[in-house]
Amino acid sequence: MSDFVSVVTERRSANKFNKGVSIEDKELNEIFELVKYAPSSFNLQHAHYIVVKDEEIKQQVYEAANKQYKVQTASAVILVLGHMDAYLNAAEINEGLLNLGVINKQEFDYAVSSVHEFYEERGEAFKRDEAIRNANLSAMLFMLAAKEKGWDSSPMIGFDPEAMMKVLQVPDRYVPALLIGIGKEDPSNRRIRGYRKPVGEFVSFERF
Repeated sequence: MSDFVSVVTERRSANKFNKGVSIEDKELNEIFELVKYAPSSFNLQHAHYIVVKDEEIKQQVYEAANKQYKVQTASAVILVLGHMDAYLNAAEINEGLLNLGVINKQEFDYAVSSVHEFYEERGEAFKRDEAIRNANLSAMLFMLAAKEKGWDSSPMIGFDPEAMMKVLQVPDRYVPALLIGIGKEDPSNRRIRGYRKPVGEFVSFERF
């Protein structure tokens, strides 16, 4: 599978995975090599992924995820996090452009200070929203990239965030956006695709 239309239309949220299918780190890294091109505000790259393949840890994730069966059968379970303080990395992110001469020191200093000001003026709720928003942009690309490489996935929001953070030892300034199971779908219980609204029902031009 390689053309974009097929990837988009054939991606489904798997409710059941085939047991015992392993996914190699090499395959996951190939997916993440594509995911790094996801858009993010000010190129801050808020998303962080925790990949769980170890069966003992996966069992703890299963408990924190309301005992969803697909967590147990997935080849890997991935917690997608957003970093609430990603804006503090603005200097590090832009340093390469400065060193290459793409921007000068004045432009660098302005870029860094304006990003800091943008986030700090808007407060904690905005930082949290931004963390989740940008993590989800990245996560969607992850699921499409996985499908392109022949893997199925299932995004999940049914989990206890505090328990999940404790199990996976997540630092305080990261917020869980969603959980993704990845593996090979077992289609035995797959239902037909749910109703999708016609374009005219969810798109307006110029005004709502």
